[in-house]
Amino acid sequence: MTTLLETRYRAVLRLLPAYYRRAREDEMVETYLWDIDQETADQSRPTVGEVASVAALAVRSRLAAAGAPRPYALLGAAARLFVLFAVLLQAAAAVVDRVLALAWASTGDATRWEMFASGFTGHGLPTGIISVVDWTLPLLWTAGYVALLHDRRHLARAAVLLAALPTAWPLVAPLVDASVPPDPAYAATSALLAWLTALALCAAYHRDAPPASLPTGSPGLLFMACCVVMAASIVLLPLVADSVWAPATCYLAGALGWLLWHAWRTDQDTACGAVALAALGLLILALRAAALYQWLDVPTPDVLLAGVLGQTAALVVLTGALAAVAGRGLRTR
Repeated sequence: MTTLLETRYRAVLRLLPAYYRRAREDEMVETYLWDIDQETADQSRPTVGEVASVAALAVRSRLAAAGAPRPYALLGAAARLFVLFAVLLQAAAAVVDRVLALAWASTGDATRWEMFASGFTGHGLPTGIISVVDWTLPLLWTAGYVALLHDRRHLARAAVLLAALPTAWPLVAPLVDASVPPDPAYAATSALLAWLTALALCAAYHRDAPPASLPTGSPGLLFMACCVVMAASIVLLPLVADSVWAPATCYLAGALGWLLWHAWRTDQDTACGAVALAALGLLILALRAAALYQWLDVPTPDVLLAGVLGQTAALVVLTGALAAVAGRGLRTR
């Protein structure tokens, strides 16, 4: 006879995908009901911890690895590639931004260094601490990238979650400090990119997932290539380089190179990589649009506006091409 408590547990287990429920639902229900007092069973409910555990299992089983039904295995593989590409992009962007800032501050006269240091001093101790933390924590994207590719998953999760923290400050700062002007669109989009990457890493690289591996190339060389492309895009075109210019340029170069590589290597599967790059492209495009919106309210040099609009158009075209490749690859599979 089915009890009310068993019905409640089965309702919670409906969070799991159908293939997992078919294989494990009865066993899991028996485990949950093993030491329950039958006289008080109808007054009991699944605990918060049990519901949270099932929810985490639901995410993990949908981002599955080998052995799961093909749609879930493909989704898991695409999510893991998205994490690798997104962490790599944000790691290189953080390093390049800080290296170029230090290079600019340390060359020329002392005025440049004073301008650089004024971002950390002269505003009170709490503001100075926040500025230092905001400047240093994004460097942990690189630590997360290295840890992930060395299969140090706990370290990678901790590093990436800490690296994403500064993106939350622009959303909170206007609430606690009236002197900080709100910029909701750009701040929210930046936080979305960072935190979606961090949460995807925590969800997709579960204990059953395979070790992280880039589709091609050495991790160190790819990281250096991203840094070189970003730095060159700023140094060669400083008049059009805003906060999104370098990461977007690197994404365009990398995604275009990936498309050309797989057009040549027709024997390789493109579905998961195309899905991952298309998803990342949508986030970069949203960030590009949010940054462009900031320039609409102020007088903008024609060269800057032309560069930003051109980059936006290139992102639209390339992301659409990747989505088309992804759709074709999924239909083929």
